Amino acid sequence: MHRVLPSLSPMTVMPPLPPLKIGSVEIGFPVVQAALSGYSDWPMRVLARRYGASYTLNEVMLDRFAVEVKARGKTEHHLRLTDEEHPVGGQLMGADPDAFPPAARRLVECGFDVIDINFGCPVKSAMGGCRGGYHLSQPDVALEIVGKVRDAVPDEIPVTVKMRRGIDDTPASRDRFFRIMEGAFARGVAAVTVHGRTVEQRYVGPSNWDFLREVKQQAGDRPVLGSGDLFDAESCLRMIRETGVDGVTVARGAIANPWIFQQTRVLAAGEPLPAPPGVFEQRETMREHLSLCIEAYGPQKGFGAFRKFSIKYTRLHPEYEQVRNACATVRTLEEWDAHLGRWYSDDRPGQYPLVDETAGASAGSR
Repeated sequence: MHRVLPSLSPMTVMPPLPPLKIGSVEIGFPVVQAALSGYSDWPMRVLARRYGASYTLNEVMLDRFAVEVKARGKTEHHLRLTDEEHPVGGQLMGADPDAFPPAARRLVECGFDVIDINFGCPVKSAMGGCRGGYHLSQPDVALEIVGKVRDAVPDEIPVTVKMRRGIDDTPASRDRFFRIMEGAFARGVAAVTVHGRTVEQRYVGPSNWDFLREVKQQAGDRPVLGSGDLFDAESCLRMIRETGVDGVTVARGAIANPWIFQQTRVLAAGEPLPAPPGVFEQRETMREHLSLCIEAYGPQKGFGAFRKFSIKYTRLHPEYEQVRNACATVRTLEEWDAHLGRWYSDDRPGQYPLVDETAGASAGSR
């Protein structure tokens, strides 16, 4: 279900947002694109930067996989970087602390400006493999990983950590969270990103912004970025205003919606929220995205990589359900051109997707 949001008046006047800095890396505008497994590849990151993101993170890579990726061949796209991306972060996930240092060094050699450690992924494969959010249950191992990564990379390369607020809502889980956060800062991490859901929640239920406020209060001057329930520009600025975090990372809200970064910059400047992109603008952005995918993967694989985005782009179309259903049947570049000719040849106003806060991730818009 979708709706067109009414024209919003400017938000309550806020002082200019302080520029974000992570260690020695100047980020600037404090609204960035998060690491998104299966999504934040080179095409998505480049598009986000062109549309206003000041910093992006590569999709999470397993530690051993990062070491094994070849400079040429079927997996080279995982480490693809270009000049317009910088600064850009590379995110690592794994189970064995000894596997992280060579992986972190490999990412530095490939040109990533920041190394981010994932202690937040809640999916079953990560938890079952003792990776990602699983580490929130074992502070000693988590902090061993942090120390080994910090020691492995040059001093000028910042190391950051992505966390959820705990495995669950028990007091013991809360205590472990703060032990890991404080220990990570003590071992030299430059910033932490905190998602306001627990690992147990996965993507269901609201993100706890009160917890983010508490984290920032305890962190003091140490940089904290917030995450969770950021699906429009106003929410990005509201999280900063209400919790005091130094910046926010937009995850699922940025999939097939690079405009969120432009819109947030406009709102932050005290201007009204722009209208959602019209049908022609949507069409040209999709063409740009597909072109980047073809450049990265080649024509056949490039279109395959783009298809999962193409269906999500339909959320902004005024005839969303029909266009989504039609898009789901497209399998070739020729069919894609015909699809655009049928549904995107008349320039009409677009719409913002309606975010159902009770639907979890199922609607693809959370």
